[in-house]
Amino acid sequence: MERVAFQGVTNIIRFNWHFYVIATGGIIGCVIFHQYLLILLIVLSTVISLAVSWYVYDYSDLYTLDWMDFPDVYHIVNINAGFDETSVLLAGKFPGAALTVFDFYDPVKHTEVSIERARKAYGPYPGTMNISTDNIPLLNADLICMMLAAHEIRNSEERTRFFSLLKARLNDQGQILVLEHLRDLPNFMAYNIGFFHFFSKKEWRRTFAGAGLTIYKEIKVTPFLSAFILQKNGITS
Repeated sequence: MERVAFQGVTNIIRFNWHFYVIATGGIIGCVIFHQYLLILLIVLSTVISLAVSWYVYDYSDLYTLDWMDFPDVYHIVNINAGFDETSVLLAGKFPGAALTVFDFYDPVKHTEVSIERARKAYGPYPGTMNISTDNIPLLNADLICMMLAAHEIRNSEERTRFFSLLKARLNDQGQILVLEHLRDLPNFMAYNIGFFHFFSKKEWRRTFAGAGLTIYKEIKVTPFLSAFILQKNGITS
């Protein structure tokens, strides 16, 4: 499935349109009360966030997966949180590998309306299995991928337990790929208070260490996206 121009930024507006309605209402209110500096701040914040989103999700090589280098993988597990744009890409990049897809979306825990809209717009990858964060089928995976999904597990203890389960589903030389925005300066400049939805690198390190995983490599896919390659403690590559 080939991505079309502006697909990423269009989806962001499509699934999060309520934020833009609120911003428009704020601008109208500022006009009424002659708060022109606030209008400028709202417009600039919105334009910058959309420009960065276009750069990340449409212009960069994020969805080409050229930044991924896993030469010897035979069983890949891709895990999403209700919205899956990557399984079809992984299947294309690693045609010789078996691909298992899990979805841990829980409507009770994951109440963001944007996820609900995305799920209605895009169906699951064929063969996707629904799981929970505390119940993952036994596997012997070479590579487990979680791209822009793990941050949806908001509770730190639940997140650590989940990664502990993932570690147990890897073979001895297996690796876990975690791709995330970070709560850092570049993402604050891009998304303003929206960066609070992301976790800091310190928090991710705490999660990985608590699950018995070490960071083998960190890749900056863009200045706004970090990919962590994890492996079991005590394993050398």
